[in-house]
Amino acid sequence: MTQLREEVRLTKGRILVRGKVVARGKGKRADYVLYYRPNIPIAVVEAKDSRHSALDGLQQALEYASILDVPFAFSTNGDAFVFHDRTGTSSELETNLAMDQFPSPEELWAKYRAWRQLADEGEALALQDYYYDGTAKSPRYYQVAAINAATAAIAAGQSRILLVMATGTGKTYTAFQIIWRLWKSGRKKRILFLADRNILIDQTMVNDFRPFGPAMAKLSTDTKTIGRREPSQNPAETTRSGRRIDTAFEIYLSLYQAITGPGEEQKLYREFSPNFFDLIVVDECHRGSAAEDSAWREILEYFSSATQIGLTATPKETTYVSNIEYFGKPVYSYSLKQGISDGFLAPYKVVKVDIDVDVEGYEPGGGRLDRHLRPIENRTYGRDDFDRSLVIDERTKLVTKRISEYLRETGDRFQKTIVFCVDEEHAARMRQALINENRDLCSVNHRYVMRITGGDVEGNAELGNFIDPEASYPVIVTTSRLLSTGVDVQTCRVIALDRPVGSITEFKQILGRGTRIHEDSEKYYFTILDFRGATSHFADPSFDGDPVQVYTAGPQDPVAPPDDVECDPGTSSGAPNDDEEEVLVDPANKLAASAPGRAEPRKLYVEGVAVEIHAERVEYLDARGALVTESLRDFARKALLRHFGNLDDFLQRWHAADRKQALIDQLADEGVPVMQVGRELGKDLDPFDLICELAFGCPPITRRDRAAIARQTDTFAKHGDACRSVLEKLLEKYEDEGILDLDDPRILQIAPFSALGTPMQLIREFGTRKDFEQAVRGVQSELYPEVA
Repeated sequence: MTQLREEVRLTKGRILVRGKVVARGKGKRADYVLYYRPNIPIAVVEAKDSRHSALDGLQQALEYASILDVPFAFSTNGDAFVFHDRTGTSSELETNLAMDQFPSPEELWAKYRAWRQLADEGEALALQDYYYDGTAKSPRYYQVAAINAATAAIAAGQSRILLVMATGTGKTYTAFQIIWRLWKSGRKKRILFLADRNILIDQTMVNDFRPFGPAMAKLSTDTKTIGRREPSQNPAETTRSGRRIDTAFEIYLSLYQAITGPGEEQKLYREFSPNFFDLIVVDECHRGSAAEDSAWREILEYFSSATQIGLTATPKETTYVSNIEYFGKPVYSYSLKQGISDGFLAPYKVVKVDIDVDVEGYEPGGGRLDRHLRPIENRTYGRDDFDRSLVIDERTKLVTKRISEYLRETGDRFQKTIVFCVDEEHAARMRQALINENRDLCSVNHRYVMRITGGDVEGNAELGNFIDPEASYPVIVTTSRLLSTGVDVQTCRVIALDRPVGSITEFKQILGRGTRIHEDSEKYYFTILDFRGATSHFADPSFDGDPVQVYTAGPQDPVAPPDDVECDPGTSSGAPNDDEEEVLVDPANKLAASAPGRAEPRKLYVEGVAVEIHAERVEYLDARGALVTESLRDFARKALLRHFGNLDDFLQRWHAADRKQALIDQLADEGVPVMQVGRELGKDLDPFDLICELAFGCPPITRRDRAAIARQTDTFAKHGDACRSVLEKLLEKYEDEGILDLDDPRILQIAPFSALGTPMQLIREFGTRKDFEQAVRGVQSELYPEVA
């Protein structure tokens, strides 16, 4: 075996949030992982001591083997092995082995090859090295599993591959490593990477795909040459359209809008021969390639001889379109739920805000006119009508007030926030209302609030700043659908939903704007402010399940509906989008609305309607990934009771702990940060009292009172004046700062002890260091007479 790694970290540990308290649970580590080559894991070994059976670690080994997507799991106690082999190449699934019977690397690899269905040529590809830049960066376990699964599938002859990976888990980096291995192996020499956002292409070229260097080019239609260099420098073909295509490049990146279109002259992909590309990778493939009449599907079918890989966080499976029907079942899936559970993705808390007119409906009454003096039909208008066909100004102002209040409540009004609106016109009104609600900050910098939509040139110019963690502005952006996918906003902490979201696919894409963790800015979770009931999708059993194919192809199938895509201003397509409401005139301009020959606004605008928040509730993800309505106090009580079954159990463990702080640190590592909880609840207590009160309902005692009790005991009084002076100062430290491990000699290095003498001098007053520690621990035990 060329590599054997010990204590391999697999997950980071789930992040738990209640109120402002954030804690990270324990991550998973495998005792040993066996690698046939770097980044080619094939087996997991769990080791127990000799007091255990060799079988005792097998279930844990199987869990880690499943996580790593490897077929072999071993458990040992140092005297024997138990071997679990799921390749199907052995007569038994599990066998007992003596210590000298552990399989050789060649034996395991032969079984692995059979399991992956790798022939000799496929084996060379499966063993192709990853790209390594010499830094400490290495792929996460699920990225390795996805890269190896896709590469092995291609090595085994599969021509269409689907990878499902949640937003924020590094799909593009995963794609890069797959492409790199295929390219370096010589199996795939010319590669096309397709996306539907300019910013996706640009980010990919300067970040993950940078190692391709001069072999890479972006397909562009703004010159007569497709590529970066002049055609005179490299071989080129003159096409039937007069364009010159530089064929010297090997890695091409393009927007699909840039190489296709409704007119024949726009179908630039036809300038290449059908067998030009060996590999095509489609990013966010749910956006179009699943539909038989989509633009991406047209490109893929033209280059049908190429191996094709679809990447998506949200595979689309509806009555009309199917990723699985085209690409086949995913060779690897890594879900949002799993990413949050592993601690690689940020969890969310949900603030559901019900507005009275949304819940009860709005009835204008007979004869009411809108601001343009147009009659309003007397019927009940509901949540789905607002801002699409009827606008209530006061409702918009109430939404912006609640968003602004939430930012003020957090103590940080510069949290990156995305507000999703019904359409571009709604986003413009939302921007204006947010500016008026935050006029103090907007007067300092007008970019504090901006609209970024497909038709807003000025707003789009600020998109790069919004996604830049180092840029302060913009802070709040209003949008419709442009930011719902493909934009990496690492520091986004708040997502406000003020439009219906009918599709689970789109809902998950929107969530993906907040799921990235950004440790430099201490962003570990994000908040969803839901004004339209969109988070009801969480209750759908299919929300985070495996994709299930529901589409069946047939000659009489209806035409697939268009994707809800907002036009990227960087594309060559200027066609209007069905999802964006076209505002024919400025709704605030009555004269324009009534001018001869001018069309009226499509929406009705109502003023003077009293609206208020009907109800509001906060929900959190629990340890099982379910949304619950739970207070911080209830969360802490339940978590503590999982650690300590009853009061006696806690008292015994507290009394037995030489280092009390170690016990508190252990609780924090396991997701219960006791002291953070205390600060959030406004309780300045000893952690002993905090735990007793929260978990068992015991009345607390202040640290000052506990110190007073300790001073009255014989344990304190039996020491001489010099020793009592040191002990007195230690108790004062406990009173003021809550220091638990008072016997740590490092405390003696700081004031006020430094004024009494050096640490060694103070310790000698007690005798030896051991005498000092015993004296301090004796007095410290008197702080907790309940456990004596």
